[in-house]
Amino acid sequence: MTDVTDPDAMAKTTPRKAPAPRKTRAGEAKAARILDTAVDVFARYGFHGARVERIAAAVGMSKTNLLYYFRTKEELYVAALRRVLDMWLDPLRELDVTQDPRKALEDYIARKLALSRSHPTASRLFAMEILQGAPHLKPVLEGPLAALVAQKAEVIAAWTAQGRLAPVAPRHLIFAIWATTQHYADFAAQIQALTGRDLSDETFHDETLRAVSRLLLDGVLPRGGD
Repeated sequence: MTDVTDPDAMAKTTPRKAPAPRKTRAGEAKAARILDTAVDVFARYGFHGARVERIAAAVGMSKTNLLYYFRTKEELYVAALRRVLDMWLDPLRELDVTQDPRKALEDYIARKLALSRSHPTASRLFAMEILQGAPHLKPVLEGPLAALVAQKAEVIAAWTAQGRLAPVAPRHLIFAIWATTQHYADFAAQIQALTGRDLSDETFHDETLRAVSRLLLDGVLPRGGD
């Protein structure tokens, strides 16, 4: 009988787990390239319509190699969505009560619109997931996202309490910025049909930024103040 108190005996009888793959810069770069490609494919075909083989081919690797980085299609899909969300939330994370509200909100709107211009398929993929009830992303929305929005709502509320913003419901201001800036990506075909232009046109982008900033900020900046 094996002595369970003998560490040498335990080492012989206890199966060892395979070591986790070591992260390298090259590996991280390849994973990022997989995710960028996955965003485009999932946005075009949806979760059920997208095939791992198609994503792998677009990246230039085998399906087996891709599944080394992401074990299942669902894992890849969720990782792609989280990459989109992280990219969007970086500008929101920077809002701080010590900043000038006008400058901070103008910068936030500008960066959100720039993301709709540079990553329109990412916005459409996220919208598709939300319209389906966020079946894959709900834990992230109810956890980290909810916590971040609550924190930044406190920043906006503090600006109001200091008299640097007009009274405003903080979360609704954040929602309005999201909805307005992402509209130009999610409904790009409609924008193109109605105006003959889209955000890829630099002049139209600049006009849009001025119009959206004025619409969103005129109602929340104190008259004659900041």
